[in-house]
Amino acid sequence: MIIMSVDFGDSRTGIAVCDKSELLASPVCVIPEKDFGECIKKTAQKAIELKAEEVVVGYPKNMNNTIGERAEKCQLFSEELAKLIDCPVRLWDERCTTVSAHNYLNVTNTRGKKRKAVVDAVAATIILESYLGYRKNTNM
Repeated sequence: MIIMSVDFGDSRTGIAVCDKSELLASPVCVIPEKDFGECIKKTAQKAIELKAEEVVVGYPKNMNNTIGERAEKCQLFSEELAKLIDCPVRLWDERCTTVSAHNYLNVTNTRGKKRKAVVDAVAATIILESYLGYRKNTNM
């Protein structure tokens, strides 16, 4: 199944996708959009373009497992996105994925503007890899 993941941000939203066999998660792009509604529309267009059969939206819970303002915004994003596409949209715990993405980019010595341009797509890839691991281990 083709699964697309989304790392929603106020200025940039990262997109990643996996192959049909669900073995490889790859960064696709970053959608540079500050308008909430436009970002949802552009994300829906990307899901349709990629022929996504499921979309996973990062859900940034607090470290103590509570739901903060950011998680609420991601929940609203996923609800509105689900109205525009014909496939399931799920929230997936994404705690620390942006930190992990920065760590990956440190290892590859990706700095400056290039780093800013890809960090959200890398975070979306980490979200998707986590979700794929869950699916594999639970035989979903």
